[in-house]
Formats: sequence, structure tokens, C-alpha cells
Amino acid sequence: MRKTLHNLLLSTQSAFFKQVFSNLSDTTLTQGQPKVLDYLKYNDGCVQKDIAVACEIETSTVTSLLMRMEREGLIERRMLNGNRRSLYVFLTEKGRKALDKVSFVFNMLEEKALDGFLEEEKRDFIEKFFRIYTNITKEK
Repeated sequence: MRKTLHNLLLSTQSAFFKQVFSNLSDTTLTQGQPKVLDYLKYNDGCVQKDIAVACEIETSTVTSLLMRMEREGLIERRMLNGNRRSLYVFLTEKGRKALDKVSFVFNMLEEKALDGFLEEEKRDFIEKFFRIYTNITKEK
């Protein structure tokens, strides 16, 4: 593998994705759903638009993801305070169990990825990686 930034980013993302779904093979989760579950961990009861923005997924894609997740019993969508324009997304008990599995897999892979790094190196790497992300996503 060539050690260019784009090659490392693409290869790492691909390897991470494969590892995630290899470790989630005993679930019915599909692409995009682990990311949504992870977001709902700290934002249970949010609106669909917030999921789309935070997970960087098109609104139409989030709609189909949530429909599938609702059919699987992982989430439920409800109106709050009579607001008919917004449906709020909540984890179900089954969704929380799936989230526990996703969190375990994410934590395990993060530990594996950062194995041998000192705590200061981990913090420094995450900060620099976030700067790369910010540079790539900021508007010019």
C-alpha cells in the first residue's frame, strides 16, 4: 500500500467497515444503521433532520434507514407535544441491545486501531485527525 493520505484514509475506512460488519454478522444491522444507533446513544428522541446532519447522510437515505430500523423494532418514531410536522426518533429496548453490541464493537476496534499508542499519542492523533476532517469539510 502506498502511504499517501488519500490511500490510507480510503484503505483504513474500508478495513474498519469490514471489521465492523464482520463483528456484527450475528445481527440484522445494515450499512448506516450502526452510525445511527451510535448517534442515538447520546441523542435519543431527536428529529430525523438532526440524524441526517450529524451522520452526514442524505435526508432521503435517513428516511429509508429509519423505516427499516422501525420495521426491525430498533426504533420508534413519535410526535411530541402535538407537533405534527416533526417525528422524534427513540430507541426501543431491542434498539438499546443492538446499540450495546455496536458500542462494544466500535470500542474494541478503536482499541485495536490505537494499540501500542501512549495516551498522549492517542489524544494527539485524534486531534490531528479531527483537524484533517475539519479542513476537508469546511466551506471555502
